[in-house]
Amino acid sequence: MPVQTSDQRLAAQAAAGDESAFRELYRLHVRPVYWIAHGILGSPADAEDVTQETFVTAWRKLPDLELRGESILPWLATICRFQAANRLRQRLRDRAHTTEAVDDTLPSTISVEEQVITAAMAARIAAEVGTMSDLDREIFRLCAAEGYAYQAAAEELGVSHAIVRNRLSRVRTRLRGAVKEASDA
Repeated sequence: MPVQTSDQRLAAQAAAGDESAFRELYRLHVRPVYWIAHGILGSPADAEDVTQETFVTAWRKLPDLELRGESILPWLATICRFQAANRLRQRLRDRAHTTEAVDDTLPSTISVEEQVITAAMAARIAAEVGTMSDLDREIFRLCAAEGYAYQAAAEELGVSHAIVRNRLSRVRTRLRGAVKEASDA
């Protein structure tokens, strides 16, 4: 039997009703989901709301999920984009019913092509992270996904500040290369 990734294991446990497994998935992925929402909406408050709505929807839909990849992030990103699109449509409806003019900075639609590219990019990043050493994956998770400072990550992992700084730099360079390859394809 193939070894499950932590996302696969946690998703299966959460789908069976394990709230602590779902809390762990939330902790692991809340930041990237928030930044996807923020990138679409441009508002921290709306991004926070959409992030919460994304995880509420995910909790409800987890029993039907067949996680095909190693990471649940592409699935969460898709839910997030749909929630953000709904929020944008609601903003437009609200503005249409007021005396204010519609804000021209809001896109009237979310490009399906852009959603597919973003989902593919998230999948490519998740795949690249999956090929890294355990230490590099942990450094990436702590510093990039959870926002730990270098020293805090170093203490958590029992390594030096320099190791965290240097490895994270290499990880970011590697991910930039993977993202460039994916966007060139």
